[in-house]
Amino acid sequence: MWTRWMHRALALAALADGSTSPNPLVGAVVLDASGQLVGEGFHARAGQPHAEVGALAQAGAAARGGTLVVTLEPCCHHGRTPPCSEAVIRAGLARVVIALEDPDPRVAGGGIAQLRDAGVEVITGVLRALAIEQNRAFLHRVQTGQPWGVLKWAMGVDGRTALANGASQWISGPPARAWVHQLRSQMDAVIVGGGTVRADDPLLTSRGRRQPEPLRVVLTRSLDLPAQAQLWDTSIAPTLVAHGPDRQDQALPDGAERVLLSPCNPTELMRALAQRGCNRVLWECGPELAALALRQGCIQEVAAVIAPKLMGGNPARTPLGHLGFTAMDQVLSAAASGVQALGDDWLIQLRLDG
Repeated sequence: MWTRWMHRALALAALADGSTSPNPLVGAVVLDASGQLVGEGFHARAGQPHAEVGALAQAGAAARGGTLVVTLEPCCHHGRTPPCSEAVIRAGLARVVIALEDPDPRVAGGGIAQLRDAGVEVITGVLRALAIEQNRAFLHRVQTGQPWGVLKWAMGVDGRTALANGASQWISGPPARAWVHQLRSQMDAVIVGGGTVRADDPLLTSRGRRQPEPLRVVLTRSLDLPAQAQLWDTSIAPTLVAHGPDRQDQALPDGAERVLLSPCNPTELMRALAQRGCNRVLWECGPELAALALRQGCIQEVAAVIAPKLMGGNPARTPLGHLGFTAMDQVLSAAASGVQALGDDWLIQLRLDG
């Protein structure tokens, strides 16, 4: 019985994908005492009402004696908004059905305990695996202190990401590029290295699919960046330059923010982005930075767009630099999480083990 309504709650939660960080995705439905739907809601953005509050407001007095079906344990702490557990108790609900316990140390079972202490029946674990998958980025940040990292590249069928002279626009076709813009809209930050800024002058936006646009991040040790670049137009999207403390006196273009990393590497950048509330980030960097991010455990997912093109050339670039492996039993293992056609191109999505 509860799985039908939990599917509905999960679908509601997905409506805010990419907009809730540092908060999780949450959806909720309220059923009256006879089991009829009387309210529903989802958490749209940090600082706005939580899913439970919106659903209860829609249900009004019909919630009394009814059931709340929610994808994540109601919070029990005062943050930007009051505790949802208290709102649930005040509504007079007889039952709360929860997919997943909240691992946030400020909650971590406290919301469930508060409900049970108030005499509310609590059922947990309904469609738990789907809830974990939906909130994998939030869960990863809470549990590791780093955002969920996605590495994206486009390449020809022979594995090349650029010709020997560096030319790479465009490997993939318009449908694949539109998919990338949609992917960016689900991210809190998009990361490149200084070499990508110098070579490609990228814009790194969702092309208006999300407002505000995700944070654009340049990770650079040298701060050898062009004076003119699309990233410096911060009226379009914010830009953060991450570098080592030895460069802190070097000026940046107007509007760009800086963060000092010691040491200046992907791990420290991910920690800094987690502290800014980023749940999920996209790496669109060159092969050496991509390999370093992989070696340091900063990538959990790979999205490879493969175009039906043969580019050739021994000096031509490939997606990844040296990973240090000398035997096949050392290589990174991955499981395919999705394969789809994007126009003439193919998208393969991989989830890394561990």
